[in-house]
Amino acid sequence: MVTNKIKELEAARAKISKLEEAIAAERAKELATLPSKYGFDSVAAFLKAVKAATGGSGPGRKAAKGKAKGGRRKRAVITAETKAKVKALTEAGKTGAEIAAAVGISVPSVQNIKKELGLTKARK
Repeated sequence: MVTNKIKELEAARAKISKLEEAIAAERAKELATLPSKYGFDSVAAFLKAVKAATGGSGPGRKAAKGKAKGGRRKRAVITAETKAKVKALTEAGKTGAEIAAAVGISVPSVQNIKKELGLTKARK
């Protein structure tokens, strides 16, 4: 019984593999005909039009605002100007989250700057 099920499983896997190959071949044919289907004489002209229509963005081209590829934020560059802005906003009574949003850094970075500038209370 088990050997029959194993044989069925192998046959199903082989069928899936053939289907995947057929789909890949069909997709390649369809993609190759796209430029002429839309009236372009070359792939380069077609790609240029697609990029222009989408604003040059697409998967892997441009990360979300403040985010690098992979979903992680880019490392903030903390300058003297950044520290001055954090100090001014802290003295204006803004919260850490408000300061982080205004300056474009993370809340932990705000906390680190405030600690460095002596703007936090010591824990007991």
